[in-house]
Amino acid sequence: MAKATESRSAASGAAATERSRTAAETEQIRNALVARLRELQAEYDQALSAITELSRVRLADSAGDDQADTGTKTFEREQEITLANNLLERITQVERAIERLGQGNYGWCERCGTQIPVERLAAFPSATLCVSCKQLEERR
Repeated sequence: MAKATESRSAASGAAATERSRTAAETEQIRNALVARLRELQAEYDQALSAITELSRVRLADSAGDDQADTGTKTFEREQEITLANNLLERITQVERAIERLGQGNYGWCERCGTQIPVERLAAFPSATLCVSCKQLEERR
């Protein structure tokens, strides 16, 4: 019985040392994530400004519109709002990655606890699931 407890303690101790990264590495990751967050926020602000401006133009230029014109304008407005919402979702993902970095959980799968491959993090820095867990999620 004592051996099982000792082996669990040893395994969790090994996982703790395996999970640690240097302060310089953590700061480098944090800087990259913060830079990406700023880019996304600037993009989001531009999208909101464009939506507001286009709404003004559409209101002023709607005289004489038939149903097709109104439908087209509605469709375009919905597309613009969807793009802005996608940007907002990406901002939330990056904020979550920064939070996980501060907690020491960045780079580890939220579902199974395995390490997320560096290649995946390089391609998608705000990833919270390993490839296999993400595939399982997408199948649902």
